[in-house]
Amino acid sequence: MTKLIVATSNPGKLREMQAYLSESEWELSLKPAELDVDETEDTFIGNACLKAAEVAIALNCWAIADDSGLQVDALNGAPGIFSARYASSDKERIDRILHELSDFPDSSQRQAQFVCAVAVARPDGSIAARAEGICRGEILTAPRGTDGFGYDPIFYIPTERLTFAEMSKEAKRSISHRGKAFATISAQLAAIKQ
Repeated sequence: MTKLIVATSNPGKLREMQAYLSESEWELSLKPAELDVDETEDTFIGNACLKAAEVAIALNCWAIADDSGLQVDALNGAPGIFSARYASSDKERIDRILHELSDFPDSSQRQAQFVCAVAVARPDGSIAARAEGICRGEILTAPRGTDGFGYDPIFYIPTERLTFAEMSKEAKRSISHRGKAFATISAQLAAIKQ
C-alpha cells in the first residue's frame, strides 16, 4: 500500500477520509502538526490543491487535502471559503447566517449549497486528481437536529425533509457534497498508477 498523507492534523478528519476511501489501496496518515499550510486561494478547489501540493512537496509523499464550506445565494455566496472563520463558534456562525438572512423569510430566497473540493498531489506537488461535490438545499429560520457539525442544523434538504443534523451518517454521506466529492476522488485514486 502506498502512503497518502492527509493534509490535516485533525484525527477526526483522518477517520472521515478513511471511511470514504475504505475500499482504496492507499494507507492514509496525518501530516505532522508542525507542518502548516495557509489557505490563501479564493476557491475551495484552489485551497485543496494548495494544501495537497505543499504537504506532498514538504514530505516527498503523495498527499490528499479537502476544503469545503457553505455558499448562500442571497449573501452572494458568503460565507464561502470563510465558512469556518465566519465567527468563533458553530453557534455564532449559525446565528450570524440567520441574522443576515432575517430579511429573507421565504424558502425560495434562502437557497444555498455546500461545496467540497478534494485534491490529490504527487510527491513532486503536481496535482494527480481533483474533484468537487455540491449539495443544494436551503437555510431554515431556526436550527433543527443534534447530529453533524457546523452549519448542519440549518441546512435543509427539501427532498429528504431533513436538515443534515437530522440525518443518519449513512444518509448524509450518500447525498452530501463531501460524499459526492469523495466518490469521484475514490474512482480517480483507483486509476492512478502508484
